[in-house]
Amino acid sequence: MINATTPKPRRRANVQSLSFDVGLLLIVASLLVIGLLMVYSASWDASMAISDSKSQNAIFLRQVIWVVLGVIGATVLSYFDYHRYRKWVVPMMLVVIGMLFAVLIVREVRYNSARSLLDGSIQPAELAKLVSVLYLSVWLTNNKEMLKDFKNYLLPLSFGIGFVVALILAQPDLSAGLTVLMLGIMLLFLAGGDWKHVAIVILVGLLGFIFLINVMPTGRIRFAQYLSGLENPTKSSYHIRRTYEAIIKGGVFGVGLGKANTKFTGLPLPHTDSIFAVLAEETGIIGSLIVILLYVLLLWRGFKIARNAPDQLGSLLAFGLTSWIVIEALINVSVIVGLLPFAGNALPFISAGGSSMTATMAAIGIVMNVARQGTTTTASERSTSATVDLRRRDWRRSVSGADRYGEVE
Repeated sequence: MINATTPKPRRRANVQSLSFDVGLLLIVASLLVIGLLMVYSASWDASMAISDSKSQNAIFLRQVIWVVLGVIGATVLSYFDYHRYRKWVVPMMLVVIGMLFAVLIVREVRYNSARSLLDGSIQPAELAKLVSVLYLSVWLTNNKEMLKDFKNYLLPLSFGIGFVVALILAQPDLSAGLTVLMLGIMLLFLAGGDWKHVAIVILVGLLGFIFLINVMPTGRIRFAQYLSGLENPTKSSYHIRRTYEAIIKGGVFGVGLGKANTKFTGLPLPHTDSIFAVLAEETGIIGSLIVILLYVLLLWRGFKIARNAPDQLGSLLAFGLTSWIVIEALINVSVIVGLLPFAGNALPFISAGGSSMTATMAAIGIVMNVARQGTTTTASERSTSATVDLRRRDWRRSVSGADRYGEVE
């Protein structure tokens, strides 16, 4: 006798085989589609300038290639066990440091800074953000028992990360340097570092950052323009005044896709650093809020993946990589609306650029792998594993740093 309910276990097995995070996939896909639409709309003038054939689609077609390569890379990395990065992070960090040194030696100056190699094809600072999260996550996981030893462990780590930040700031790339510093502090706290040590690192980092900003001419100029803009928006830098103009023209619903004119009348870098201003002009406040909401959802999915990760390394990777992407977006949007000094960073998934796209998609691939392994971990295994619990009620407990991951000291 055939039981009508026999196919049900097979259907459940098929559902369980979908070990990737569908929510994260849909969020990233939405941002990529929006990015391609905005690059197509914002890059006409720039494409005509750089293309020998005077094609208005040159930058857009190049961006399509980078998106395809990024998707392929993310897919491959989603099946690459993140535990295997343990033996690769030190060589990767050495390569990044070498590339950052090469940037300072070659000095390919573009827009008053030297950030790239091979005629602008590679920006090592983007790779440095990704590798810094990998290195910190592995180091903090391997040395979690010694995190209370500030002199022998945390101090050398702080100097190492500070050295990378200093190389990035020397380009100068203020946003990238600040991002790496913030990620280091957050990961140190979540790994179980003593709050007093974390406070010392924050204080030293901020003092060093303020000192470097005042020493570097670019930093002084941008900060002075930022202060002037806070007092009177009409005294902001030319770049920020044009972004204000684009946002005001967009209003609530925008002027329509492809119909913005600020990108043709002098808005600097409309297809890269200022692409959010073009988006605000063409889609208005509604479209801008939708994009911001997508980044908030991305952060939520990343935190959920971190909480469900099978071990502390996966938790730190998922938290660090998604936080990096959202911090980049927060800095870019804040600069465009005048809340932060001009930083010159890309809007993840949306701005044109190969280095940013490939590094960001690589991060998504790694987070996807953490999600896959967290999904396939059984409930009994997860109960004995180190996982991050980012719920506020757990943070209010008076526990040691290691207990933030549910571990028994």
